[in-house]
Amino acid sequence: MRHIVVFKYKPSATPEQIDQVTKAFSGLKDKIPGIIAFEHGINDSPENKNLGFTHVYQLTFTDAATRDAYLPHPEHKKFGQLLGQLKVVEDVFVVDYAPVGE
Repeated sequence: MRHIVVFKYKPSATPEQIDQVTKAFSGLKDKIPGIIAFEHGINDSPENKNLGFTHVYQLTFTDAATRDAYLPHPEHKKFGQLLGQLKVVEDVFVVDYAPVGE
């Protein structure tokens, strides 16, 4: 199960704050069972269709049940509290999917 989270940071967000968010998000892999991979990156598309969303975070879960357990997990809630304290995210969208073979 893939969990894709894409942030649009506020123009006032500093590189240090964005790094703090990224490190905290990455750290969930070691704190919440069922997260088997974490990746992140910054939009580099020449199409200019990202609507201001720049930072992509992808978590891979063993299955939908572990994703479902992640959502209310106390460590995930602490991450949400950090975002609330920093006030650097302007908008976010989330897409979850189970990979399908060809």
